[in-house]
Amino acid sequence: MPYFDAASAAPLHPVARQALLASLDEGWADPARLYREGRRARLLLDAAREAAAEAVGCRADELVFTPSGTRAVHAGVSGALAGRRRVGNRLVVSAVEHSSVLHAGEVHAAAGGTVAEVPVDRSGAVDAGAFAAALGEGAALACLQSANHEVGTEQPVAEVAEACRGVGVPLLVDAAQSLGWGPVEGGWSLLAASAHKWGGPAGVGLLAVRKGVRFAPQGPSDERESGRAPGFENLPAIVAAAASLRAVRAEAAAEGARLRALVDRIRARVPELVPDVEVVGDPVRRLPHLVTFSCLYVDGETLLHELDREGFSVSSGSSCTSSTLTPSHVLRAMGVLSEGNVRVSLPAGTAEEDVDRFLDVLPGVVAGVRERLGVPAAPAAAPAAGPGSLVVDALGRRCPIPVIELAKVIGDVPVGGTVTVLADDEAARLDIPAWCAMRGQEYVGEEDAPEGGRAYVVRRTS
Repeated sequence: MPYFDAASAAPLHPVARQALLASLDEGWADPARLYREGRRARLLLDAAREAAAEAVGCRADELVFTPSGTRAVHAGVSGALAGRRRVGNRLVVSAVEHSSVLHAGEVHAAAGGTVAEVPVDRSGAVDAGAFAAALGEGAALACLQSANHEVGTEQPVAEVAEACRGVGVPLLVDAAQSLGWGPVEGGWSLLAASAHKWGGPAGVGLLAVRKGVRFAPQGPSDERESGRAPGFENLPAIVAAAASLRAVRAEAAAEGARLRALVDRIRARVPELVPDVEVVGDPVRRLPHLVTFSCLYVDGETLLHELDREGFSVSSGSSCTSSTLTPSHVLRAMGVLSEGNVRVSLPAGTAEEDVDRFLDVLPGVVAGVRERLGVPAAPAAAPAAGPGSLVVDALGRRCPIPVIELAKVIGDVPVGGTVTVLADDEAARLDIPAWCAMRGQEYVGEEDAPEGGRAYVVRRTS
């Protein structure tokens, strides 16, 4: 069964498995103890730290291991903000940061701090100049991911880091998605990552804090990991994480080129094979193994289930999943279609035949879902006569139903006529304008609806 969700968790690398099994026998003792078994464990821990630091591009004494990438982000954000509280209390982030960064920002705001979000373009990238302008007076910390978790777009980290350094603001980089492919360029100050993203075991994160960065760890601490990650280290997992990071880096150039070619095939073929699809994310400045696209008129949860029935494991940032009724904050910030969103992230070793079979299966799966939802054909020529405006009541109905209902009636109004869709689904704010752009109709705007929710107005232009 092809597993196409490496961006969530990559399969365990063979080197990680070997290192994990070996260190279970050799690295079970307390590395803080001075007897023989403790010294052996300390040697393993020190070697893992050296290897991870080399891959990150920092000194070994600047890097600590944490219980997860999320914990690394939370510790990095809170420690850096606390260390610079006399400078200011403003946190600057991009609008598409990982939820761990945004959740840390929420805690900071609840404690009286402020959070400034820098918007992104339709590809998901921030403008380095806009980010620099958002720093301003009172900025204590800036956060920018190296590459987006949902759409794969790479961020201008080096340019932003230079701007941050110019005004004396440390930059924390979430490198979880990119670190397995190469080091993060630029003068960043803090960096966080997670081993299960590059084929290491789950439950290991890393946090690098450059010398000279003011940092005050928050919460109870102990003598382990420089006081930044208290508790007994999971040494076998740490050894496996460092070993697998070194291994995937050695393979990154060749495997990245091979996977990029497969992703290019998906990016090109999906819009040709499936009508009304929007491929999102930067087509060039992106991770080599990840592609995201959204399908009009498709229930995202159903689409993922149907692909799973066909043997493909993919993920989604769509609003139509069991875990959420609101669009992904990434898709919302980009202003792109959220219906039927599919993220394909290929693990190392993905076979060309699996990608070809995915492309063979996808059109039928999407067509089947659309047929069950009663999706209409494209509107015929404008009627000679008919009402100048129609109202569609889609209140209480979730995506993609409001857009489907709009498509059903747009042909009933003459060119110049309008259709007003009443909807209380947050996804409609993205998906109705996206439908207009894809179908050549005019999106007039939105306003509060008397019955509750929002009224989205569309004018027929063709």
